[in-house]
Amino acid sequence: MSGMKNTFSSLAIPNYRLWFASALVSNLGTWMQRIAQDWLVLTVLTRDSGVAVGITTGLQFLPFLLLGPFTGVVTDRVDHRKMLMVTQSSAGALGVGLGALVLSGNAQLIHVYAFALALGLVSAFDAPARQTFVGDLVPRKQLANAVGLNSASFNAARLIGPGASGLLIAAVGTGWVFIVNGATFAATIVALALMRTAQLHPQERAQRSPGQVLDGLRYVRGRRDLVVIFVVVSVVSTFGLNFQLTSAMMARIEFGRGPEDYGILGSILAIGSLTGAVMAARRKEASARLVVLSAAGFAAASGVMAVMPTYWAYALSGIPVGFAALTMLTSANASVQTTTPPHMRGRVMALYMMVLMGATPLGSPAVGWVGEQLGPRLAIAVGSVATGVVVVAVVVRAVTRGRLDVAFSPRRPFLKVTTIPEVQYPDP
Repeated sequence: MSGMKNTFSSLAIPNYRLWFASALVSNLGTWMQRIAQDWLVLTVLTRDSGVAVGITTGLQFLPFLLLGPFTGVVTDRVDHRKMLMVTQSSAGALGVGLGALVLSGNAQLIHVYAFALALGLVSAFDAPARQTFVGDLVPRKQLANAVGLNSASFNAARLIGPGASGLLIAAVGTGWVFIVNGATFAATIVALALMRTAQLHPQERAQRSPGQVLDGLRYVRGRRDLVVIFVVVSVVSTFGLNFQLTSAMMARIEFGRGPEDYGILGSILAIGSLTGAVMAARRKEASARLVVLSAAGFAAASGVMAVMPTYWAYALSGIPVGFAALTMLTSANASVQTTTPPHMRGRVMALYMMVLMGATPLGSPAVGWVGEQLGPRLAIAVGSVATGVVVVAVVVRAVTRGRLDVAFSPRRPFLKVTTIPEVQYPDP
């Protein structure tokens, strides 16, 4: 019982409880829009073009790659709550605008590209603010728990959103899905307005000074554990975390299914993701080591997923894939946030979001091309192989530098892996 209590301990804080509930509603709309956007591009605006879907996804995340360091500096300087009111309002307006365009019957592929890029610009400022705002809502000792619960909220929405989106698309088309998504942002705006400001935990703000972007880069470069996390996450996100694209192509091309079945794939994947997020909320601390181990699990699970022969076998194989992916991402997020000083956290989180989201413009079109030319199964296999390679590279580097000892034994355990304890960083 105490374990359950610890898992949800941050929900005892009124401001965090407001944020959690509103984020769940907003995330539900976000997942519905992601499914609708890909289905609109794949089946209405093109003839099953994986490249077009990849470009759409890439444009949505390109601003993370281009603006990451700058948005981090802004986040470290400003009031996170006020910044989120602006970004959430803008994202809601874009959702309603795209929905209105689609419902009018005038939507073209170039319009979807433009809206994806505009949403990416808003998200590039919104994402680091959302991540660091958690530190304003809970005490430092509960930050890891709150980060895990945020992931649980995101993936609870992912459990429901894709399936609901698929049903809504089949019933009334993609346009209304975009309208619904735009409306869900009202929940976070109202929650931000209702928060008790006296109960917030203001974090130290960075003072305006020259060279702050470079300061963030130097800080990350000087932290070996952060470098490992950034490298692993960037490779996995570039080649492996393209579920929107690969699932759409598998449902449509490999199995000949419709939007409802595409939505179901996302929901089943989220079962594993939600489990991983809830377990992460119970963890008191995370580490680079856990990030690498879960990446190895992702490589194996996605390799199995690529060869599943039937629709339902493929769908169920998404559960361990989702579990491994979310364990990796939540561990990475919590490790970065809890070991970084508050005045630097916005910049470091923006750089983290840059390698997580900004890698998508590089990977999605390439993975889409592989799926279109060589088949969607090979598109999934690319992510599995790339992840396996980076995990092996990290382990080999650790062994050669004396940070990891691997020894074989004639008795159980046959393989002994001993690590030098990681550096313990003081509380920010």
